[in-house]
Amino acid sequence: MLPNRAPSLIDKLAVAVVHEPVRAVNSYAPLPAGAREEALRFLLQTAADAGVTLVATKPDGDGERRLGQAWPFPSPFQVTVRTISITDGVDRVEARARRSLERLGLPRGDALLVSSAGDLAGAEGRALWDRLEALKARGLFRRIGFRAEIEDGPALLARRFQPDIVELPINLLDQRIQHAGVLPELASLKVDVHATSVFADGLLFISGEPLPPEMAGHAHALSRIRRRLAEARIDPMQATLAYAMGLPEVSAVIASVASAAELRAVVAAANAPTPALDWAALQLEPATVAAAGFRRVSSAA
Repeated sequence: MLPNRAPSLIDKLAVAVVHEPVRAVNSYAPLPAGAREEALRFLLQTAADAGVTLVATKPDGDGERRLGQAWPFPSPFQVTVRTISITDGVDRVEARARRSLERLGLPRGDALLVSSAGDLAGAEGRALWDRLEALKARGLFRRIGFRAEIEDGPALLARRFQPDIVELPINLLDQRIQHAGVLPELASLKVDVHATSVFADGLLFISGEPLPPEMAGHAHALSRIRRRLAEARIDPMQATLAYAMGLPEVSAVIASVASAAELRAVVAAANAPTPALDWAALQLEPATVAAAGFRRVSSAA
């Protein structure tokens, strides 16, 4: 954030870089290795120039190493790291978290997040959390927290473990986290909320293409929402970002991007004036969301 400037919604914008070829357009897949690395450097420099200060990572594939080789210098970013599953035990989780910092080329990270709330709910949940607290005490991570779904009871988990951060799926189509009162509960515990899945798997951007099978039965509802946005002359990306960024309890809104061009589009949408919309009228019915299993972009973020 620039000095002597009042905070704005754009200050909440964070990014998660998509390294794998999950997008048909603007992915790194068609590029040779050298060009791919240069594209990543350009993406990160574009983020820095836009004032983005938070980058969310995950320990999958070769993404951490690529980021570690591409940070601008000096790097303006705070970086969040995810744990691996507790399946192989807490020793392995701690070792992999340390390895993530090495791969990212960082002496320390901003935050370490338990990748699944289910790991905390299991028999080794307390032992896992104790390891995270120890890593924080040693200065390897400034903050610790966990990722959760609404079904995990994030507020109850927060009362039990007292995290610094909880990462939650929050988007225009799935507003259950907001309307269930989870956000004010977390705010009362002084927990920062990071919003993921803000683009709802791109469902509002699909035009003339088949919906994912689990959402095919909701084509009419999605068409109605897209039509309302069109009538208001509001771009779907602008609406989705404005909804998440406008929630006062949310401190970071994580957008997954695969290229500098995608990031520029996100930044432009985030900088647009906040539209005057009836947000509640633009959500899918909660029962619809739950029944669909609502596949989310948090896997990419």
